[in-house]
Amino acid sequence: MIEVANQPPPLEDYNLFESDAVLHEAVGREGATWAEPALSALGARLGSADTIALGADANRNAPVLRAFDRYGTRIDEVDFHPSWHALLGLAMETGLHSSPWAEPRRGAHVARAAGCYMLAQIESGVYCPVSMTYGSVPTLQRAPQIAADWLPRLFSRTYDRRFRPAAEKTSALIGMAMTENQGGSDLRTNVSRAEPYDVDGERRYYRLNGHKWFMSAPMCDAFLVLAQTGVGPTCFLVPRWKPDGTRNTIRIRRLKDKLGNRSNASSEVEFENTHAELLGEEGRGIPTIIEMGNYTRLDCAIGSSGLMRQAVAQAIHHAQYRTTFQKHLIDHALMANVLADLAIEAEAATLLALRLAQAYDEEGEAAVTFRRVATPAAKFWICKRAPTFAAEAMEVLGGNGYVEDFNLARIYREVPVNSIWEGSGNIMCLDVLRALARASLAVGVLADEMRDAATADRRLARFIDRMRAAAASAHDEAQARSFVRDLVVALQASLLIRHAPQMVADAFCASRLGGGSGAFGMLPPGVDTRRIVARAAPMLH
Repeated sequence: MIEVANQPPPLEDYNLFESDAVLHEAVGREGATWAEPALSALGARLGSADTIALGADANRNAPVLRAFDRYGTRIDEVDFHPSWHALLGLAMETGLHSSPWAEPRRGAHVARAAGCYMLAQIESGVYCPVSMTYGSVPTLQRAPQIAADWLPRLFSRTYDRRFRPAAEKTSALIGMAMTENQGGSDLRTNVSRAEPYDVDGERRYYRLNGHKWFMSAPMCDAFLVLAQTGVGPTCFLVPRWKPDGTRNTIRIRRLKDKLGNRSNASSEVEFENTHAELLGEEGRGIPTIIEMGNYTRLDCAIGSSGLMRQAVAQAIHHAQYRTTFQKHLIDHALMANVLADLAIEAEAATLLALRLAQAYDEEGEAAVTFRRVATPAAKFWICKRAPTFAAEAMEVLGGNGYVEDFNLARIYREVPVNSIWEGSGNIMCLDVLRALARASLAVGVLADEMRDAATADRRLARFIDRMRAAAASAHDEAQARSFVRDLVVALQASLLIRHAPQMVADAFCASRLGGGSGAFGMLPPGVDTRRIVARAAPMLH
């Protein structure tokens, strides 16, 4: 029998929270110390071998569309593997879908962000309905009568997978459908139409006709949908069941055959006299539904940060055990450079994602301004860095990293969706420019955010000066990506200078503020790569 040797043990049966020094520190710093016991318990459950296996199973067993029952009756249902239901149940049990709204307190969005950051590392597919439900709450609260019907079920922590009217269920999940195949991100070109047919006090009901090119998680209990009225694009709540208890006409044409995010169903749908309820003002549908989008954009940054953390944890874990040329892989200087570079990128992403989540816990004009600018900016740059990051981490494992038995291949397929979903890179950069133009406080808020760090580190001060000079031409659409990248890098540098060990902050500033190729593994001489790698290494218990 051939003996297999020199292979690392699986990275499992460890605590995703307790083994992540960066996450642990950020949760306490950003006001969610009270959540640490619950986060530790969640981290242990997510890091268990059984839960990790659920994530793999959910991706190996993709959802299946059942358009008709055996008698030929149209049912438009989607069947998910039991592992999907188990993971979604875990997410809801721990409140990741609505806890900041159901139990508001200081640090509530930070605590949820930390939980979602860990969930994404194990399975990102269930994160989609969790995120959409979370983001839907402020939009639903615009209509008190709708909120009274739906929010108690959204706040429930008991996952109810049954396909039946929401009034008969213990909990509910919300999805959304915005884009159409002729327009994509240009939502004003949507052709789906809505015609009024009934009024009940302040509640107004419409019939929708048209289609959506993307409706994610189509087995949710209701969806926020954009359709045209005579006034313009308008937002509607479209439940899966009509008020009379019959199935609403949401015809699922097919499920998307996606690169990644395979455990989650994404669909193409048609509407034919579909029951819908007006949500917000007619003609103001895009601003109404974009409020939901701001929260899901935050989740894109959180999710990509979590996937980067898992990728570097897997890479370091492998390098700690694998021997090459009579040394552990981690002890080779060039590999230490690569791993340290990945570690500081992951730490910078995590710090910015948690700082941004903390801004959603704050009230006041400065906090609102900060998140209006920083949310699309962080989504752009963190999500844009993630695919290159995942590819580099995958390479640490060599051929094994490219094999589906190891989770880095799945991570590599997963990360592009966060850059595309809720607005691709160009849309994010244009949104940053619009936010800066509309908010008179924006420049001052950003300057206040970075002032202390710039005072402490001349490299950042010089970088900000160059960025300010470039900001004079920030209206130049062609340069938007460069400007937004520099803005995010400056924010990350500021956070690292203030909160990370000096070795991490120095390495980031030396490698990111002076230009460079953007590839990983090119940290300059003098960086303490071994200590940086040791800080990022997952600790097994």
